[in-house]
Amino acid sequence: MHKLLCAESDVPEGTVRAVAVPGFPTLAVCNVAGTFHVIDDVCSHGASSLSEGSLLGCELECPLHQGRFDVTTGRATRRPAKKPLRAYRCTTNVGQLYLTTDDAEATLADGDAAETVIRHPPSPPAQPPAPLTKEER
Repeated sequence: MHKLLCAESDVPEGTVRAVAVPGFPTLAVCNVAGTFHVIDDVCSHGASSLSEGSLLGCELECPLHQGRFDVTTGRATRRPAKKPLRAYRCTTNVGQLYLTTDDAEATLADGDAAETVIRHPPSPPAQPPAPLTKEER
């Protein structure tokens, strides 16, 4: 199944956008050097929108505690985040970006458009990350 996420132009290189797709949690669409990646938008450590954080190469940094996730796999790469996020497959077609799911019977014309949540470009973190506790080491 293919669900419309947004236009490729909605996510310029080096940026991330939150996108709402019916039947899915809010998703973070990331453009890393012209390649698009899609992961869950909510940090697994704290209830924060990752699309409001910073995209640093292939890592998306949470604005709340500066945990990081690899946008290509969803793997947590920097504490305090430990639990991975779900990564989704996506495809492009005629300038549009689509979420690709395992339902083979659906087509690009299924009519379920996503709502793009446009956010301002992220600002740098206001403070350095908190030191790790003994339990987190």
